[in-house]
Amino acid sequence: MRVASSANDGAVIRLHRPPNRVAVLSVHTSPLEQPGTGDAGGMNVYITQTATRMARRGIAVEVFTRATSSDLPPVAELAPGVLVRHVHAGPFEGLGKDELPAQLCAFTAGVLRAEARHEPGYYDLVHSHYWLSGQVGWLARDRWGVPLVHSAHTLAKVKNAALAAGDTPEPRTREIGEQQVVDQADQLIANTAVEAHQLVDLYEAAPDKVNTVAPGVDLDLFRPGDRAAARAALGIRPDAVVLAFVGRIQPLKAPDVLLRAAAELLARGAVPRDKLTVVVAGGPSGTGLEAPTALHELAAQLGIADVMRFLPPRRGAALVDVYRAADVVAVPSHNESFGLVALEAQACGTPVVAAAVGGLPVAVADRSSGLLVRGHDPGTWAEALCRVALDPGVRARLAAGAVAHASEFSWDRTTDALVAGYVEAAGAFRRAVFDTGVAV
Repeated sequence: MRVASSANDGAVIRLHRPPNRVAVLSVHTSPLEQPGTGDAGGMNVYITQTATRMARRGIAVEVFTRATSSDLPPVAELAPGVLVRHVHAGPFEGLGKDELPAQLCAFTAGVLRAEARHEPGYYDLVHSHYWLSGQVGWLARDRWGVPLVHSAHTLAKVKNAALAAGDTPEPRTREIGEQQVVDQADQLIANTAVEAHQLVDLYEAAPDKVNTVAPGVDLDLFRPGDRAAARAALGIRPDAVVLAFVGRIQPLKAPDVLLRAAAELLARGAVPRDKLTVVVAGGPSGTGLEAPTALHELAAQLGIADVMRFLPPRRGAALVDVYRAADVVAVPSHNESFGLVALEAQACGTPVVAAAVGGLPVAVADRSSGLLVRGHDPGTWAEALCRVALDPGVRARLAAGAVAHASEFSWDRTTDALVAGYVEAAGAFRRAVFDTGVAV
């Protein structure tokens, strides 16, 4: 705690309107990294898309992330008005998320030094992403006398309640760290009403501090197109039955469920072997790094290696090709705070079969844009995939619904809601300062 100085009081008062400059904290992964491998995923997309759109609205954004290579410049431009600052904190390579708490002091020092080169009040607000960043944001909030907005993206207590078989539970240190951030933040951003209730019920967050803002999808990039051309680009026969998974390969995301369901479809004779193609686009991540070839080995054990197509992580038009080429995209995660892959696929006109967990019932409109499946039984998943991929009428109806549903989500709408939330957070912070004389 600290008594807010007159200079910082001025910064707080100024936030009756949108901020001029926001410090975004993303300790463990950079928005410059390729989503779909390592620790890069939906959060990277979220930060990139919202920061870019804030800059277009005249809000300067500086993203602080840990330097993971000596080749990285101290500062890189992500987009006009968006800078990425690489902070030296620990060895460049070889650190997993579980080792990063020991580097938070070094990272915080780097962030505070960057701000100290400017006049007081340089940053109007801090937005931290994931609990590690929240720990840094908490200290920056008190040091700079500005509001802290925090996005958890995933919660340890929720993940531990829905672990995949053999997966490693999140440590108690994370649960404690998350609780501290929840207690200190001026506003908590939840992706869905479900996540908002989890913050209140599991972490005792004050309901009036929780702001529900749905993520979006780039509707200019992800849109329906020529399926035959997409299949040709991937070397897939035009009449194939294509089932796809896109994302990080780790137990939490459950890509094994798709493989087991595909094996079930072949065993039932629902699809001729020479017509089935199962595409997996992504790289090992999290606990999946402990056995990076496990999915290939599972395919061999199931006797479906010949129908598999393993692709590295993709972005832009190359990722769009995967979505357009698929008859259905599977999102069988054990937990998802939202599920951007589901939105991207639907925006391309591809129905989604997803697990009925977390934010996926928001990302997917059941029986309108896709199907939701309870549990992870391969037989049940095989039936759902079969209904969508093998019935042209059902697929056409869901494809139309998928485009309509995805159109309700956009990054512009997300960004507008975030900026409005920033103004609200500043008001809450200002009241705390003026009521008590202390930034609490």
